[in-house]
Amino acid sequence: MYFKFTFCPIILLLWASLSFAQNVNVVIHGAASIAKTDDNFVCVTLDWWPAEKCDYNQCPWGKAGILNLDLRYGALINAIKAFNPLRIKVGGSLQDNVVYKVGEVSSCPNFMKREDGLFGFSQGCLSMERWDQLNRFFNHTGVKLTFGLNALFGRNESQTEKGLWIGDWQPQNTRDFMQYTISKGYKVDSYEFGNQLSGSGMGAKVDAKQYGKDVIVLKNLVKELYAHPETQPKVLGPGGFYEEKWFNTFLEVSGQGIVDGLTHHIYNLGPGDDPNMMNKILDPSYLNQVSQTYKGVSDVVNKFRPQLGAWVSESGGALNGGSKDVSRTFADGFWYLDQMGMASTYDQKVFCRQALIGGNYGLLNATTFVPNPDYYGALLWHRLMGSTVLAVTKESDPNLRVYAHCAKKKPGVSLIFINLSKDRSFNITFSNAKPGDAGKPNYEFVGKQNREEYHLRALTGDTKDDIMCLNDVPMVQTDSEDIPAMDPKLVDASTPISIAAQSIAYVTIRDFEAPACV
Repeated sequence: MYFKFTFCPIILLLWASLSFAQNVNVVIHGAASIAKTDDNFVCVTLDWWPAEKCDYNQCPWGKAGILNLDLRYGALINAIKAFNPLRIKVGGSLQDNVVYKVGEVSSCPNFMKREDGLFGFSQGCLSMERWDQLNRFFNHTGVKLTFGLNALFGRNESQTEKGLWIGDWQPQNTRDFMQYTISKGYKVDSYEFGNQLSGSGMGAKVDAKQYGKDVIVLKNLVKELYAHPETQPKVLGPGGFYEEKWFNTFLEVSGQGIVDGLTHHIYNLGPGDDPNMMNKILDPSYLNQVSQTYKGVSDVVNKFRPQLGAWVSESGGALNGGSKDVSRTFADGFWYLDQMGMASTYDQKVFCRQALIGGNYGLLNATTFVPNPDYYGALLWHRLMGSTVLAVTKESDPNLRVYAHCAKKKPGVSLIFINLSKDRSFNITFSNAKPGDAGKPNYEFVGKQNREEYHLRALTGDTKDDIMCLNDVPMVQTDSEDIPAMDPKLVDASTPISIAAQSIAYVTIRDFEAPACV
């Protein structure tokens, strides 16, 4: 049980006021957007891992997997409903080892530990009874669903190259599954073909040309079974780590109009047992390194122009379940929210967090369903940051990260400030970029309406705390397991915005003139 503080200790406010403050002017380029995200940019995953999944001498999945998650918990239901709607992707490492008990498939085995199996497990099964339960749950909570399909069905592992799966994909089990799904009226927004089979693969891989041919088969199957274009799910792929040659080859083979969205995975913090995890999260130069991946994916999208652009369909920061000491704490938000900000500037349409629940990187505690700090950071992004992305420039310490979007609820702009510094706060003023003439000075912006500010920090001042404060109010569920109110602080627009050391802040400015946001 968490002790339910009603306020954050006042000593932290005194500590923050003693940190060295630096004045920073942030220039918002509001004349035109630099990128567009999907309206449901924030996405989370549900994974197949059974309780026996263990890494680093710990087994953090418990009963959080798709097949054994108790869907009746009020805390789980309320956490999803708060997004109204939340995009969820069902998938993960074992999805290419899942058969669907429908049609010609009569047996339905559970995942069992097996040394020679994919990721150390035997084949598993999704019964239609469980699929019914999941869809009742998705319908009740208003989920926008992406389902990850088994792309290894019918293939065999090569006898000459370890990890390479060869042969044509056999679509019959997927056909039967889709026909059942359609007959029940279940809504699927999109199907993703396979998990981490691209390039060198993770556990298994498929040749790019073969994958390209098979995704055409999938697209034709979807077109055949979903006759009405307005209800036809999108086809996504490849759902793996970006490798330029592999991605180019697969898209050249599949051709235009087959893959609706290009999906890739990001785990830029490395293994979950890395003792330097905190140093990585707080190092701006390290965080910037992944921008090369976003740029590479963006370049491929610009070349082949899939309808939905690029998606980050899985990103948990740290591999193999995350870091037990960091992923569920306030500190993880420095990585997570910065990644969403960076991804959006590179025109990534969706960002899926691994996972909603399970492992150490779940947004919800795997046993209590209590939200971790990153849950609240994601919910604020979903509510405040619109789909139109704006450029921002500043001259300051690189520890201050800033991203700007048109406000989700018009009018105005919304920004997120991430302060990685341990001992420096920032006082922020704004300028409006002079459109069309870089040689002229920017307009100094002085607002007339109160700003809406949401300041986030760790309860005790230790960034490894698992309770977050919003405007000095601890974020803990109510007695009825509802998500607490997340109200802004209204601040005089004539004053600078103060971003405390090792804190995060969302700010909405209603009267900022940004033509891109009209």
